[in-house]
Amino acid sequence: MDSERILARIGELRESRSAVILAHSYQPPEIQDLADFVGDSLGLSRKAAETDAEVVVFCGVRFMAETASILSPHKKILLPSLDAGCPLADSMTADDLRRMKARHPDSRAVVYVNSSVELKAESWACCTSANAVEVVESVPGDSVIFGPDHNLGTWVDRHVDKTVHIFRGACLCHANADLDDLRKKMERWPEAEVMSHPETPPAMWELSDFIGGTGDMIRRVPQSGARRFLVGTEEGMAYRLRTLYPDRKFVPGGRIWCQNMKKISPADVLASLERLEPEVSVPADLRERALEAVSRMTAAG
Repeated sequence: MDSERILARIGELRESRSAVILAHSYQPPEIQDLADFVGDSLGLSRKAAETDAEVVVFCGVRFMAETASILSPHKKILLPSLDAGCPLADSMTADDLRRMKARHPDSRAVVYVNSSVELKAESWACCTSANAVEVVESVPGDSVIFGPDHNLGTWVDRHVDKTVHIFRGACLCHANADLDDLRKKMERWPEAEVMSHPETPPAMWELSDFIGGTGDMIRRVPQSGARRFLVGTEEGMAYRLRTLYPDRKFVPGGRIWCQNMKKISPADVLASLERLEPEVSVPADLRERALEAVSRMTAAG
């Protein structure tokens, strides 16, 4: 089936199935273009809960679909590619968190939304890169446990007046950002503003004019006088920014590319809508334990 017929059929099924298609900003351009809503983890979590649609097609990775299921247990949450996982989410287990809680019994745990539902169930709150500082500041007490991402935890530690016990997990795509690539592009476009994600190494922050999550980057562009931006996060974000601000120039910086975020195609979306699967659902006992943490994330920032 050619691309036009695939898109037409998706449109038909979206209406007949009462479905909404959500896509993360790191998804391929063709997925962003067909989605009803494109955003960051926080925005997608909120949209999944707010929509009246009976079916949510989540174009992202597995933890995102699980978060949508936690917030919307009566909706059918579809993840077109079940093998779209997240190495960062896999880097910290619930047992890891329990051991940290045993070592720091006076500290409550905040876990990045890029984590398993089991880890969320063990935490006091979840957060996104956009609201991590606000969530950590809201935690009662003078110290917190933070995981899985060590770079984001380091960023938070620099911006709060609490002791932060940080797990040593990483998004390998961001942690292995190519700083030489960024420097070369900075030399080529010295007038460009450099925006980097806090999952990147601190050495990349030192090269940057602005550090923030994807939602922060979107809000930054109209506030900046720059006409060109070097985007130090997963390359799909550059396409998202070009779509929102066609009068500006956006160039990926650091060679940050996530293969898991590129696993879903329009044909996968169509197959998922036709079969109403693969479905992602969270067991009731885990959902109840994780819901409070996820709710604190969506309420903050």
